[in-house]
Amino acid sequence: MNYIKHLTGFFDKLVHDFDLNPTHVSLYISLFQFWNLNRFENPISITRDEVMRISKICSKATYHKCMRELHEKGYVIYEPSYNPFRGSMVRMVNLSSELKPLSKKEVTQLKNKQVIEQEVNKNKTSNDNSTKQALVSSINIINNTNSKNNINKEEQTKNKKNNMFKKKDMLHDTEKAATELSKTNEGKNIENTIPPGLPNVIAFFKEKKASEIDAQKFYNHFQSNGWLVGGKTPMKNWQAAARNWMLNSEKFKIKNTVILKPNHLHVPNEKNYSEPL
Repeated sequence: MNYIKHLTGFFDKLVHDFDLNPTHVSLYISLFQFWNLNRFENPISITRDEVMRISKICSKATYHKCMRELHEKGYVIYEPSYNPFRGSMVRMVNLSSELKPLSKKEVTQLKNKQVIEQEVNKNKTSNDNSTKQALVSSINIINNTNSKNNINKEEQTKNKKNNMFKKKDMLHDTEKAATELSKTNEGKNIENTIPPGLPNVIAFFKEKKASEIDAQKFYNHFQSNGWLVGGKTPMKNWQAAARNWMLNSEKFKIKNTVILKPNHLHVPNEKNYSEPL
């Protein structure tokens, strides 16, 4: 079995058969591979899943359609088994016998055709070269425009870089001004910064002739609730809040200093315990 002659016979027959499509070709090549693995013995046993996997056919309907058409056109002889546990039988038709030997006249005619085609191709290439030479001027024009575009791009990049440097200088100046303002305002806002430090609070309370314990109570209270007035609004001036704290603490001390005298029992001093209750 000469498989080269067989394949040439298949493709020779395929050229004149306009009803076949790529799925038929892939199916036949996969069947030829199975035939090759079985050392070109007829018939061969195949399974649908393996043939579909090799031929890259995903649909069962197209597989059966292509197999039926190959059988009808005489490429293969298909004998389905209709049993899932038993493979179908395929007999490959020998297509090498259909090749007809060429006569001497036909061989000379083929050679002459090849020589003529080569000369035609040479003439085409020469014409293409002439047209390319004629288009050199237009290519030069395109190159000039491209060079101009490159120059414009370079100028645009330079302008962008200059703008970036200008923006950086502006930002640097604004940062300097902000730092200077912050330095000037540091001495003014140290006392009113929130949250204040505990030493500042104690010093303020001592300045107002209040006790250090009240200062610690004030600091611990507002430190625990995040320096919020009434538990809702953020504090703006802790010194004013401290003054209110001192006033409220004095009022609370006055209320607590009121001494409640116990009332005497309204009982006569002399009582006759012999009388019944």
